[in-house]
Amino acid sequence: MAAEHDQMPVKEEEYLDVLTKTGEKTGISKPRGDVHRAGDYHRAVHVWIFAESTQELLLQRRADCKDSWAGLWDISSAGHISAGDSSLISAMRELQEELGVTLPKDAFELIFVLLQECTINDGKFINNEYNDVYLVTTIDPIPLEAFTLQESEVSAVKYLSLEEYRRVLAQEHPDYVPYDVNEEYGQLFMIIEKRYKENAEARSLTLDKQLNRYASTSLSAELTGLTAADKEALTLLVKAATIMDKIFYLQVWYSNPSLRDWLKENADKSQLDKLKWMYYVINKSPWSCLDENEAFLTTADSAVKLLPNAPKPVPGWKGLEYRTAFPAAKPPGANFYPPDMDKMEFNLWKDRLQEDKREEAMGFFNVIRRHSESLFEDTTSPKTENVTRSSHDLYVVPYSQEYNSLLAEAATLLCEAGEMASSSSLKRLLYSKADAFLSNDYYDSDIAWMELDSKLDVTIGPYETYEDSLFGYKATFEAFIGVRDDKATAQLKLFGDHLQVLEKNLPMDNIYKSENVTAAPIRVIQLLYNAGDVKGPQTVAFNLPNDERIVKDRGTSMVMLKNVSEAKFKLILKPIADVCIMEEQRDLVDFESFFTHTICHECCHGIGPHTITLLNGQKSTVRLELQELHSSLEEAKADIVGLWALRFLMDKDLLPKSLAKSMYVSFLAGCFRSVRFGLEEAHGKGQALQFNYLFEKGAFILHPDETFAVDFEKVEDSVASLSREILTIQARGDKEAARTLLQKYGVMTPSLKRALEKLETVQVPVDIIPDFPIANQILRDIN
Repeated sequence: MAAEHDQMPVKEEEYLDVLTKTGEKTGISKPRGDVHRAGDYHRAVHVWIFAESTQELLLQRRADCKDSWAGLWDISSAGHISAGDSSLISAMRELQEELGVTLPKDAFELIFVLLQECTINDGKFINNEYNDVYLVTTIDPIPLEAFTLQESEVSAVKYLSLEEYRRVLAQEHPDYVPYDVNEEYGQLFMIIEKRYKENAEARSLTLDKQLNRYASTSLSAELTGLTAADKEALTLLVKAATIMDKIFYLQVWYSNPSLRDWLKENADKSQLDKLKWMYYVINKSPWSCLDENEAFLTTADSAVKLLPNAPKPVPGWKGLEYRTAFPAAKPPGANFYPPDMDKMEFNLWKDRLQEDKREEAMGFFNVIRRHSESLFEDTTSPKTENVTRSSHDLYVVPYSQEYNSLLAEAATLLCEAGEMASSSSLKRLLYSKADAFLSNDYYDSDIAWMELDSKLDVTIGPYETYEDSLFGYKATFEAFIGVRDDKATAQLKLFGDHLQVLEKNLPMDNIYKSENVTAAPIRVIQLLYNAGDVKGPQTVAFNLPNDERIVKDRGTSMVMLKNVSEAKFKLILKPIADVCIMEEQRDLVDFESFFTHTICHECCHGIGPHTITLLNGQKSTVRLELQELHSSLEEAKADIVGLWALRFLMDKDLLPKSLAKSMYVSFLAGCFRSVRFGLEEAHGKGQALQFNYLFEKGAFILHPDETFAVDFEKVEDSVASLSREILTIQARGDKEAARTLLQKYGVMTPSLKRALEKLETVQVPVDIIPDFPIANQILRDIN
């Protein structure tokens, strides 16, 4: 049986959104009474208040006048989600209306969604309800006299221990609304018990094991090529890069900055607290990059905040202390969208907008917020003037406004660095990027970045969209500062010069090929510092910008991080080859092949479909059509087409044919390296797709001793075949075909799993933790 959480009838009856049986909105809304008579599926919220120090739950006694479960003890607070309303706002509102407790959104933890189906009142009341179950964790119980009870809904409140409440439910005590604790609602008790009963020693061992997957390495560079003025500019740029870190923490999840500060402040309290902090620094969130974004912390580890006036004041009581919450499942929309917004809500809103506003909503450089949230925000929250509004609850806020104070500080530092920089192109970049931070128009600054010709190399701003796994629309802030390696840069001109030739010969139908591919300038740097979206596995190269307008008009530019590549090859790829590659082919794994393919991977982001024409003649882009599948498929494309391109250049005598075998075997070893990043990560999923496809075609072979080898007779055709399949999917904007391909091949197969288990046994690192001695000294001197 299940509870129905309603409001007393009013003159204008509450309307509810009608859902399908699987929980999707139908676009129909009905009066509440009609919904329950017809048994329509609808949504509601359950809010539990849990006192950490006493391990007690707050229960409310339902008013005697209720038309369901009158006079029985029930959930702390609950109610319907009215038509057009959102889940989180409904939870906040119900708590405020029923108990007089006003809490910010970071107090609410969505712990699970429960479907309840029951019939009561002699069949007159059918309740088919999807319930979003929230947990609010307070440090101590809120004094009962602090609550203001809504008489029409609640007649009393009390605290009951977790164990006692589970016992009375299991016994089906007649004074309590019934819930089956042996079924889905048992999750409430299991989740709370797990987080408070876990052994500190066991958690420490787990975190220590997770940390050991990363190899620490020092990354430095020779500064003798920089002028004295550039060295002064470097100090300001490192400081500006730290601001990109602050913005990125906020982009990941709205309570992430308070969690970061709390963990840092408490890191010296115990060995476990130290390990929590160390692993958090690597992931920049409570979700582990190498474990499919599984949470390694819980809300019980999180920051404590004090709200003196959340409920009404009580003499001698300092106020309500609560834990800032984050969900166990990493939010697919990060902090770019309201946490309770789903794809359907966004699309319904977007489709009603005018074309220019629709493009803005899907753009790189803004977040989506709710008008209704402002009703509950405190005075320190970002203001909402000058935003794009509509009659819908959702609206657009540009980055320049959402992160205004941080971007203004960064802009000032970039202008000061621009004054000192010796290179005119670096001056132009820094000034234009400072302008972009304030105007939210990044076009000119991205062009300036592509044309940068400076010994001191800088990439700073919003670029990658991996964090937005809901749509792949929104860009995260990052910074890479390095010294250009002039010798290596000159050696790599070959790839940029042959992009159009590669495009013309791509293994796909000619109708999809572009006539005007601009050669991507390539810069090789020795990395001095990175910040922002550089969590978990470290990037060895990047190809930017991602803005299709610039890609179409000017192409892209590439930056290779040579000292990062060298560290990964030495500490990770060679040990992987020693374990996973057949002995006869092991020596073919070499740094030249690894680095050359990395270069070609980045170049191949710039060829193939970007702006496309759909079957109905409409112009679009691959990113917009494939949405959340775009990143994984694009990474797979760059990888596999990169292999095809290297073979093509060898056949044209532009690269030595001696690279061929080492190229394929190094790629095979690299598959195991990338898949270890996890299949939730774009590179990892894309790499799994390629490995499994080539393995199925016989291009990769598993030997009885559980080592792998390349079949050189089959690999070339298999590479071309997969390249054609991915390129064609992109060219057609065929999301269903992309989904089918990723579902079939982008998975953890037995052969992959066994290889990863072997690497775990011998403890080969998964990635590196870079240390930046030069930048660290700069930051120490500043502070």
